[in-house]
Amino acid sequence: MQRWLWLSLVVVVLDQVSKQLIESSLLVYETIPILPFFNLTLAYNEGAAFSFLSDQGGWQRWFFALVAAVVVLILTVWLARLRHERLLAASLSLVVGGALGNLLDRLLFGHVIDFLDFFYQSHHWPAFNVADIAITLGVALMFVDAFVGRKTDP
Repeated sequence: MQRWLWLSLVVVVLDQVSKQLIESSLLVYETIPILPFFNLTLAYNEGAAFSFLSDQGGWQRWFFALVAAVVVLILTVWLARLRHERLLAASLSLVVGGALGNLLDRLLFGHVIDFLDFFYQSHHWPAFNVADIAITLGVALMFVDAFVGRKTDP
């Protein structure tokens, strides 16, 4: 099922292109209002989800990069062993693509570039990016696959 790795590549390309467009258009923490509940805001995250461990002095860059690389390796091996599980293959490919997108940021810049800022009144969800969307969607599809059952190719 490695044929699904094209989806990982699409995620990485969309993620990296969108991040570079935002970074070339905005200063850090500059905001462009788009909708009453959504802004584009350039932010750098040196930690993990919700800025976990972002204030730890730099070691977390390499720790999270290592974790992402191990996850990518494990999921790619899992993907290679699949035979006909299309939904699971798609979900693994989305997670791999998202993990690679954020891993590239960590290796190249020392932080992950985030820019999608959703909020309600003064309550903001932590900013995120295309890679994060792919990871979240991939994990959600894994749950669907696990609980609803698998549809296989004939």
